[in-house]
Amino acid sequence: MSKASQPVRARRRLALAAAFFAAVLCSGCSVQQPAIAGPKQADAHPLPFKGRLIGGDPGELPPAVAMSLSRDSQITFSYREELTHDEHHAPMLLSAIDPLTYAGYPMGEYGVTASASLLISDGDRVIGDYTASSRIEKPYSLLSEPTHRELDEAARAAVRDAIDRKLYNDAGRLAESVAGTE
Repeated sequence: MSKASQPVRARRRLALAAAFFAAVLCSGCSVQQPAIAGPKQADAHPLPFKGRLIGGDPGELPPAVAMSLSRDSQITFSYREELTHDEHHAPMLLSAIDPLTYAGYPMGEYGVTASASLLISDGDRVIGDYTASSRIEKPYSLLSEPTHRELDEAARAAVRDAIDRKLYNDAGRLAESVAGTE
């Protein structure tokens, strides 16, 4: 073997080792997309009383409240949701020089936080006051990017589900409280 061919072979071995290392590293770096919760309409059921909506959009209510609406009830519902958005990302220069970026490794994430409040009252008397918050985060890469609408809907569904769970856990007390007003 000539001395001139030794550096070439060494470079080939180094290139092969680097390619093997990159393949092993990238195989464990596949992007895991978190499941986004959807509304649980099948589990929803109406509350043990009816109420009238005085605040909020009827199309954006938690399922239990939406199923319990009546125009002529003295019990009232007031529902409000707020969304806040944020984004975290790696500096563009680092993403540009990182080979994992081109293999689909996340460059950052989008986040949406939904906050909701539900007030149930009979005139000036508060029967129930519920709040919930839910945060949905999803990474993005060069190969995939969630839509803002997808994140908004998932956050809204999660916060509505949280309000429903609180209502169902408190259904007995609510029913007694409403029965005392009728």
